[in-house]
Amino acid sequence: MQDAPAWEGRGKVRARWEGDALVVAIDGVTTQAKYYKPLVYEFFRKEFRARPAWGDFHVEIVMEHVGEAPRLDLDNLAKALLDALKGFVFHDDHQIARLVCERRSGERDRIVVRAWAI
Repeated sequence: MQDAPAWEGRGKVRARWEGDALVVAIDGVTTQAKYYKPLVYEFFRKEFRARPAWGDFHVEIVMEHVGEAPRLDLDNLAKALLDALKGFVFHDDHQIARLVCERRSGERDRIVVRAWAI
């Protein structure tokens, strides 16, 4: 079995390429969706260089939580994360052809975003 690539980043946000998909992991979950946009944006600006691509994209957002689910609207979370990825992964969020958002129980509080061109 082949090992997954190492994560890049040393704070709450980490990223790596898994084949053609960019995977971004964000530790912790807060009820304030607006918290994530500057956090992820600054990560890409300072720690992880990616060049935006043209074409349609598939994006999956999974919010994992321990215990009771936080009162966080997934649509607001998706908008904040897509705005943060704009200019680094894709040029504009109109390129999103398929968006899947999910909230589920997990081993720890985190958000995982996977994005790839289709």
